[in-house]
Amino acid sequence: MIRLMLLLIPALAFGSALALAQDAPPIVQPSTGLSVDVTDESASDMRIAVPAMPTPQAIDTEAGNTAAVGRQVAEVIANDLSRSGLFQPLGPAAVRAISYPEVTAPQFDYWPQTGAVALVQGFVRAEGNGQLMVGCYLYDVALKTELTRQGYVVAPRDWRRAAHKCADAIYARLSGDSPFFDSRIAYIAESGPKDKRVKRLAIMDSDGANHRFLTNGQSVVMTPRFSPDYRQIVYMSYAGNRPHIYVYNIGTGQQRVVTESANQTFAPRFSPDGRFILYSMSVGGNTDIYRVSANGGQSQRLTNTPGIDVGGSYSPDGSRIVFESDRSGSQQLYVMNADGSSPRRISFGGGGYATPEWSPRGDLIAFTRLAGNFRVGVMTPDGGGERLLTDSWQDEAPTWSPNGRVIQFFRTSQGRGGKSSVWQVDLTGVNERKIPTPLDGSDPAWGPLLP
Repeated sequence: MIRLMLLLIPALAFGSALALAQDAPPIVQPSTGLSVDVTDESASDMRIAVPAMPTPQAIDTEAGNTAAVGRQVAEVIANDLSRSGLFQPLGPAAVRAISYPEVTAPQFDYWPQTGAVALVQGFVRAEGNGQLMVGCYLYDVALKTELTRQGYVVAPRDWRRAAHKCADAIYARLSGDSPFFDSRIAYIAESGPKDKRVKRLAIMDSDGANHRFLTNGQSVVMTPRFSPDYRQIVYMSYAGNRPHIYVYNIGTGQQRVVTESANQTFAPRFSPDGRFILYSMSVGGNTDIYRVSANGGQSQRLTNTPGIDVGGSYSPDGSRIVFESDRSGSQQLYVMNADGSSPRRISFGGGGYATPEWSPRGDLIAFTRLAGNFRVGVMTPDGGGERLLTDSWQDEAPTWSPNGRVIQFFRTSQGRGGKSSVWQVDLTGVNERKIPTPLDGSDPAWGPLLP
């Protein structure tokens, strides 16, 4: 567990007392002075200098020497800011090193020659109890003022989380928006030939680091999604060639069966309150949407229309569900009340629509558009404002960042040997990046911001 500490200490007083720890993410507030517009695709990236973070004394820890960790923290921060598509960071390799006293007394006259308008400085210090203190400061270079400061006390193994938290604080302060770097991604790691793929449930940080497999690949697994409290992942497994809905506890590594059936079952999703799991099941040639208690038990059918109803996703308040259905003759998107009543079609473009997922903000629905190639797009819950964000051969299965500003999806390359990989794109459709994974990757699921 990471402990967040606000550094309310005077300049150059690192050796004195610290303020009381607070278990809360950085406060998001509208930015004054320097700011970036997360919705403006024409805006130029803000240049930010991120020098290596010095240490008052180079000490070996479980994470490595504090001097080396300071450089690594700065590199993670720079990489995070670059991934947002809003900033042009100058990381440790591109700027000069700073001294420890300089952390709270920046040499403001130096930085304009680098082109930087903002400056991130900090430190890494070994604590007497074996933990690390990571300090993080953001400065406005032109106004020569401090914009925010944060501090994080972490176990050495969690130094990357401190770096992500620092990047989150910078993103929030400069954009006035909620952050998303300190989060994790579940996905399906794939290997082997196309006709005999090994599919394993895996989890990693939002930047692809700290990767680990959660299942052994003996059974095919599909479509993972996090619980609202982040503690669990629901997914499909075909153990013994029968569809099972499993819930995996991330903390304990234990898993349990919620429901199993001889009938084909698809796409389980938690409700926003974590009480129910939504899924689709095919019975007698008709596929409908069901819900079941997260603890198991009797399922309740929510749709009852000839055809195929698949892929339900709750609105953030739990009052509505978006899903895909071919009841009109082609694959389209519909919104209904959470009890299955009052379904209404919202997609009317050419081709088909699939894999809808409601934004955590509630303002948009992401989807896959099937019209020649597969593209990821967004529309409002009433079907307005449709925009396609990607244009590759096969992009599908969007999942939202915790702040509702970035979408992850998986992309399959063309040809018989097509490889799948995890990508992300922001709502401008301009900033598109591949997330590194050790194997092919599909069905990503972006988890909530970590506590």
